[in-house]
Amino acid sequence: MANANMDRLRRLGVLIPVFSLRRERDLGIGDTRALHEMVDWAVSHKVGFLQLLPINEAGSDHSPYNAISSVALDPLLISLEDIPEISVSDIESVAAKQNLHSDPDHLVDYEEVSSAKWGLLAKGFDDFWAEEEADTVFDAFCVEEAEWLVPYCKFRWLMELAGTEEWELWPEEYNTPEAAELYLASMPVEEVERNLTFYAWAQWHAFSQWRKLREYAHQHDVKLMGDIPIGISYSSADVFFEPQWFDLTLSGGSPPETVFKDDAFACQWGQNWGIPIYRWDVLEKNDFSWWRRRIEKLTDIFHIFRIDHILGFYRIYSFPWRPRRNEEFIGLGEKQARDITGGPLPGFFPCSDDTEENRAANLADGDKYLRIIQDAAGDGEVVGEDLGCVPDYVRPNMESLGIAGFKVCHWEVRGHGETVSGEDYPECAFATYATHDHDSIPAMWNSLKGMLGGLDHEGAIRGLELLSDFAGLPKGSSADCYADYGPVVKWALFDRLLKSNADYASVMITDIIDSTERINIPGTVGGKNWRYRLPWKISDMPKSLLHDCSRLKELIHLSGRG
Repeated sequence: MANANMDRLRRLGVLIPVFSLRRERDLGIGDTRALHEMVDWAVSHKVGFLQLLPINEAGSDHSPYNAISSVALDPLLISLEDIPEISVSDIESVAAKQNLHSDPDHLVDYEEVSSAKWGLLAKGFDDFWAEEEADTVFDAFCVEEAEWLVPYCKFRWLMELAGTEEWELWPEEYNTPEAAELYLASMPVEEVERNLTFYAWAQWHAFSQWRKLREYAHQHDVKLMGDIPIGISYSSADVFFEPQWFDLTLSGGSPPETVFKDDAFACQWGQNWGIPIYRWDVLEKNDFSWWRRRIEKLTDIFHIFRIDHILGFYRIYSFPWRPRRNEEFIGLGEKQARDITGGPLPGFFPCSDDTEENRAANLADGDKYLRIIQDAAGDGEVVGEDLGCVPDYVRPNMESLGIAGFKVCHWEVRGHGETVSGEDYPECAFATYATHDHDSIPAMWNSLKGMLGGLDHEGAIRGLELLSDFAGLPKGSSADCYADYGPVVKWALFDRLLKSNADYASVMITDIIDSTERINIPGTVGGKNWRYRLPWKISDMPKSLLHDCSRLKELIHLSGRG
């Protein structure tokens, strides 16, 4: 158990997606240099860790949770100024042609960003390729990382040729791994070598920059916290070139939830994420090498990492169809659905918790797999997002392993309807009011206030009551009991969160700056998802917010998190 004996100082973290940061010449998206500046901000305010979203290269939906590789990093987050072959004048020239400020919402424009950054990377690589002398450091990187790097580079180039990461739609000449190898072998050797080397070169710079950033943060006592999804995209290099690890007949997801009232499919059947289910028996025969590699590369960069949907290690809700077929099943009864699937229906895999025997088997599986994760993590700290339909055996098991589970403060409720005091949280816990999938604190409070007097008046009162109960604010059964969101509400909520007994406490950057913008809305694709950007560089934070940052620093000290 790698985490059990670690010296976990109480820390406050701030959730900030890298793509949300701003700096000069960033070409429309945050990058490693902008995060370097964020580390400096964290140091000056005694913030103990920066909580990031996954930074693996994403697919066409730009979701960080739908990566095309379990290891490859997103080249869009590279700082181009730190690549010798790319000049500042070239960056400024491209930046001058961009139309980024025409967007009144200041969102990431992925089409614009991709064109700019990949174009400059290609230009810089031309100069690198023209060099007569080999770069021994780059060559060493390629040898050391070959196991994942070679298939990734092949997949990435074929994806470029086909215009999509959906390998099922690729031309027959290379839409299977066997065909792809023959196709590449039939092409001119120099053309293949040059293109594969380009993607390897981009990954070399990405890993080099992130490793340096990790060391810089470590030297300044700020931890970088990463995020690892339970699954990997169906349209990924891993699934294409290493299909032996996956059961491609099933798609992982989550059970039905009425919270998605605008999504008929999710309300009836659940969320179908489309991620392949693992063949754990095959993985075990190979000492879980795929998972070990994934975790070891993650801890190259992060001191802490959060496992998204950690419940999937115990059992995972699965669908016998891919997401593109979801609409076929809306409104159907179970018999009608069985007629289409040939019998199987959505349910937990490998088994549900319907018997004591199944519960014991699921617990044993989760315990075994998470011990492998911890072993691969070494000294890395592991946090588990354990929200949703949580079996009662999960949290005690996680705590016994030293894996901090989530405490969403206003969701932790005792049997008589009152919130659990933060003083009663275990030390091995991660306390917060929201994840990237939820409203910020001001948006949450304002939304509940706006619902008062409406159709869901009682639900709004209950939501405000729970938040107020945890924060020690006045509460009652009428709208008059609840103040508008402002400093009194904000700092009462912050105070109780930071003074909780949990080792980890975290707020979103939007909570600090009083923003009501969302990072992501679950169950939806496109729109504003994964595109939020700060309205200014962190160094240009408005004076009206500087006082709040100073107050936060003082509260960090008073709560023993400094």
